[in-house]
Amino acid sequence: MNEHDTPDPRGRVTEFEDLDGHTIEELSDYLDAGRTPVDASIEGSPGCRIALDALTRLRELTPELLAADTSAEPEPDDTWVQSILAGITLDARAGRRIPLPAPALEADLGITEGAVRGVIRAAEHTVPGVVIGKCRFDGDVTVPGEPVRIRVDVSVPYGEPIPDLAERLRSEISARVMTHTTLNVTGIDITVHDIQQLQNRTEGNR
Repeated sequence: MNEHDTPDPRGRVTEFEDLDGHTIEELSDYLDAGRTPVDASIEGSPGCRIALDALTRLRELTPELLAADTSAEPEPDDTWVQSILAGITLDARAGRRIPLPAPALEADLGITEGAVRGVIRAAEHTVPGVVIGKCRFDGDVTVPGEPVRIRVDVSVPYGEPIPDLAERLRSEISARVMTHTTLNVTGIDITVHDIQQLQNRTEGNR
């Protein structure tokens, strides 16, 4: 499989909303250009930066995963790529405002729901091969102390014990959320929606 055979992970993303005036396609082209010349409207947008980080992570894994899918199935389904792209777009939206304790009475501090999703997505870097898709919050994150449950959809590599991967990811997400927010997280549910057949490529290269 060469670069011309590899499906473009940007396909069918035009249905998603713009990111501060930009689209996933534009951000992908910006990455293609090595983020040069610097686009201040992109680099200055928190949502775009979250999406750029997630797209970079997806690009690191996409060629290998697509190659594995191709060797495993006659008609590879890129639905999992689309779900991840949908999750990236969701992450970049500001969403609800989550209050933070203020050191002074006159201060009003908060973090957006999208920023917290970005923090959660970054946890995948600590568990090799795991890719986070959608992330949702059950509960009213705008009210301090209200119970909140985090639900995350993931793709995992073949051959790794899923309970171990889930527990490592859950611990990392918990630590990151506790560091950056004061959310009262009552649970973190991780649902595996895809298993990456990476062993097929490894065997094919022997």
